[in-house]
Amino acid sequence: MAVTEPPPAAPTVAHEGILRRQSLRESAARTYARALPIVPVRARGLTIEGADGRRYLDCLSGAGTLALGHNHPVVLEAIRKVLDSGAPLHVLDLATPVKDAFTTELFATLPPRFARNARVQFCGPAGTDAVEAALKLVRTATGRDGLLSFTGAYHGMTAGALAASGGAEDGRVTRLPYPYDYRCPFGTGGVRGAELAARWTENLLDDPKNGLPAPGGMILEPVQGEGGVIPAPDAWLRRMREITADRSIPLIADEVQTGVGRTGTFWAVEHSGITPDVMVMSKAIGGSLPLAVIVYHEDLDTWRPGAHAGTFRGNQLAMAAGAATLAYVRENRLADRAATLGARILGQLQGLAANHPCVGDVRGRGLMIGVELVAPAAGDPAPPDPALAAAVQQECLSRGLIVELGGRQAAVVRLLPPLTLTDEQAVAVLDRFADALAAAERTALRRNHSGLSS
Repeated sequence: MAVTEPPPAAPTVAHEGILRRQSLRESAARTYARALPIVPVRARGLTIEGADGRRYLDCLSGAGTLALGHNHPVVLEAIRKVLDSGAPLHVLDLATPVKDAFTTELFATLPPRFARNARVQFCGPAGTDAVEAALKLVRTATGRDGLLSFTGAYHGMTAGALAASGGAEDGRVTRLPYPYDYRCPFGTGGVRGAELAARWTENLLDDPKNGLPAPGGMILEPVQGEGGVIPAPDAWLRRMREITADRSIPLIADEVQTGVGRTGTFWAVEHSGITPDVMVMSKAIGGSLPLAVIVYHEDLDTWRPGAHAGTFRGNQLAMAAGAATLAYVRENRLADRAATLGARILGQLQGLAANHPCVGDVRGRGLMIGVELVAPAAGDPAPPDPALAAAVQQECLSRGLIVELGGRQAAVVRLLPPLTLTDEQAVAVLDRFADALAAAERTALRRNHSGLSS
């Protein structure tokens, strides 16, 4: 049997030095770096190589940004083509061939009924900038300042986007119940729980004594990502579309994480067949580079020139990389692939859950998957177990698998692999996750037994 030599000492020393300097220089607000103390130096597809010589399977994918994984050849070629052409890289909002190619490809991916009457607004480089633009757009168009959002939502970290997210406080924002099968706020779950959530929303809006500011719009995620990978039932989404349309309330679909094939259709709203008034897009549309847009019905296009601007809304490299990514996903039917492979992974994780009482729920859509970990002896549904989730994440990392946490109390292990994930890679991901789950569970049991005996 061949003996694998350990990596040389120098890379490890460099790795530790970089991490140490990061902790000394960067703000306390850093997040991923705390749970994932790695220093990526090379990456391709699903794989990241760290400065310490270790290799990792990346099921975080830039929080869903890397639809094609790291450094996909079509993305690199698109970027090189722009760099070699001598084209300007910074153009504010001027028209360029690169931008024209991107918008043409973007519109080709949209649901046809939506695309026919659509306008696109280029925003600042992050998804939260596009959310801010969407909120400003509907408030400007309607003249109403209120906003309807949902429990568990996450729309970004700037002031307006954060105010619309779960846990924030803003007197203009009304939070409505989002269907959550496993932790149904009405204690029923399933179709009945979603129906009660829709009825509650409808009754509230029609109550003349509701005390709400007049809503300028409703914003929702077709699948709540940071909220714990909670897919909205299609029937419920259709009810939200009916409720808002009947009351002339613009409906904003936040597709920042769900878009570009992630959930098994190119855009997640296509599962339900609804046509929103506004779609918010970022992450994967830039092909790994910063880009954010909103696409909306032309009737809402009432703002004045300069009403929403941004110095970096003309990112040419991102538009080139994004157009290449959109075309590749569309031409290679990667959304269909995500639906098929995602269903297979979900089924295997549900089988794994049958032997692990700490797994309260397995859910998702396409290659957007969540595993909620719970304290199994404490109720129905059992309370979240964030300590166990953190332990599973670390056990995954020690086995060369990068996963993220989300959901209530960060007790949901999230899998967001690239859409280019192969069958063999999926098996490797599941094997490493199963080993990590078993190891973390054993450690937790020993700790609990030790605590009882003492």
